[in-house]
Amino acid sequence: MNVADVADDLAEVLHSEAEILARIDQLAAEIERDYEGKDLVLLGVLGGAAMLTVDLARALTRHVEIAWMAIRSYGSGTKSSGSVRLLKDLDIDVTGRHVLVVDGVIDTGLTAQWLVSNIGARKPASAHVFTLFRKPKAPPMPDAVKYVGFDIGEGMIVGYGLDYASRYRNLRCCAVLAEHVYKSRVG
Repeated sequence: MNVADVADDLAEVLHSEAEILARIDQLAAEIERDYEGKDLVLLGVLGGAAMLTVDLARALTRHVEIAWMAIRSYGSGTKSSGSVRLLKDLDIDVTGRHVLVVDGVIDTGLTAQWLVSNIGARKPASAHVFTLFRKPKAPPMPDAVKYVGFDIGEGMIVGYGLDYASRYRNLRCCAVLAEHVYKSRVG
């Protein structure tokens, strides 16, 4: 889906698809250096990071295994519920392996902290986070968040896998959703 298809629903386009893919390529080069000679698992967080995980894997020039977890902390509202619920657990053993959690956005940090703790309990060689977007109120997590694509402002962010009420995931860019779309459902 292109911006023109939902232009009335968007307040602002933050990053185009070309900008996002260029940044993923830059970060993939860093990952190549940081994990050279290491067994790397990309752990995509469904559904918001599905596209990001695939694009990151394709930007790498090495073998990686892709695994998936699904968790929920938002429901259909615009604010975190304050708790994380596991919907789909890992299907592989990550003991002794280097795990890079791929998450679309770090907002409150709740999801990222939960994931790093959960994966850490499985005794990987390392567990870090790759996020495409980080909001200003995200807590500093220097030991966990290793790669950040873009720091962005507040607002309901959609596109490039990120949704509002299960919509807009297929928008090819990242944009701020217009308030009129969700103002009657805020919460």
